[in-house]
Amino acid sequence: MKPPAREPLSRARRTAIHLEVRDQYASTDPDFLEWCEGRRTFTPDNRADWWEGWHDAVQAAVSRGVAVRRARVVSEPLTEYVRWEYDYAVTNIAAGEDVRWLPRRQAKDLAVPAVDFWVFDGELVLFHHFSGDGVLTEREYVNDATLAAWCNAAFDSVWERATPHEEYKPV
Repeated sequence: MKPPAREPLSRARRTAIHLEVRDQYASTDPDFLEWCEGRRTFTPDNRADWWEGWHDAVQAAVSRGVAVRRARVVSEPLTEYVRWEYDYAVTNIAAGEDVRWLPRRQAKDLAVPAVDFWVFDGELVLFHHFSGDGVLTEREYVNDATLAAWCNAAFDSVWERATPHEEYKPV
């Protein structure tokens, strides 16, 4: 499998946007399982417990002036997995990401890809393809200006309607 998003993030100069549209990802994630059992919490003050390579990559990009934004289109009430992602988002924010949430019912008139994606500097698109049960099966990198512009526009339409993490109250 090709390198994860942190490799193109390390080369980004201006922007890195990430749209997530699934309600379930790999439910075998150890952090998720520990959280389900009540043995895992994510708060900014216990950074030593959750800080990892991804957070280093985001922090480095942000320190270079890259705006890193993540938007999630979610069903309400939230699935258990997305509720975990909501709790985990404090780690993304601590690293420098800006995170927003859009209930799926508020996206019904938006043209949004049916797959998760990243766009780096408005040029390189990274699509994440998942199996039905949420296992990542492929990372597809596409360097196509027209497709990147469409993904940017789709992301922006979600971003404009989405609620900042600090204000979003899960149903």
